[in-house]
Amino acid sequence: MLSLGIQGKTALVAGSTQGIGFAAAEALASLGANCVLISRNEEKLKSAAARLDTARGQQHSYLVADFQKPESVEGVVSSFLKDHNIDILVNNTGGPAAGPVADATPEQFIAAFQQHLICNHILVRLVMQGMKHAGYGRIVNVISTSVKIPLKGLGVSNTIRGAVASWAKTMANELGQYGITVNNVLPGATATERLETIIDNKVAKTGLQADAVEKEMLEEIPAKRFGQPAEIGAVIAFLCTPAAAYVNGTSIPVDGGRTGSI
Repeated sequence: MLSLGIQGKTALVAGSTQGIGFAAAEALASLGANCVLISRNEEKLKSAAARLDTARGQQHSYLVADFQKPESVEGVVSSFLKDHNIDILVNNTGGPAAGPVADATPEQFIAAFQQHLICNHILVRLVMQGMKHAGYGRIVNVISTSVKIPLKGLGVSNTIRGAVASWAKTMANELGQYGITVNNVLPGATATERLETIIDNKVAKTGLQADAVEKEMLEEIPAKRFGQPAEIGAVIAFLCTPAAAYVNGTSIPVDGGRTGSI
């Protein structure tokens, strides 16, 4: 039987002090992984690392880097890899600001492209040699269901997320021969700070009460509820296990059935 355990593996999890990123780290730690959290807020990183499971001797640590500055990410992770190997990489960072695509400035696109695709690419290039040598690697990109169907009012996000999905598929094609898988998890409406921001923006634009906005959003979800970060984290963690070795190059919605495509 294929194993769901990843004891002894080391996972680098980006944007992991809260929300889906932290939920992914929790799930990976629960399966035995050593987690290296990376984000820009050191106090939050310390707190998050201290809350992860250590029942099987897992050792967790953190790196401080700002994903709005790709050179910062590259420098910090390069230094860490001089003495460590990474078996699992979870690419995750906060989404671009909401707004119509027609109103977006070139600078907004460039900033989002750097924060999402360029930082993801830097991290993959840094860790892939170690993964090739080990014959085992798991790369999971947390993107959005907008790569299946663009979401209203998220012009920059829709554009950049689509680019990341295409990049990931290409990378999966190239790395699969080395025992490395590259997959995307596409969260739907999930109970995080990001969702609160989206609701607040809709309230400001429509004048509706928050309850009315939430009700309208829930009507689009067959499950009739918002997802929980742990539910997204569980799917991410599965994709990182030996049992998921033949899942490669996919984009998996975790959205309660909301996405209207097969």
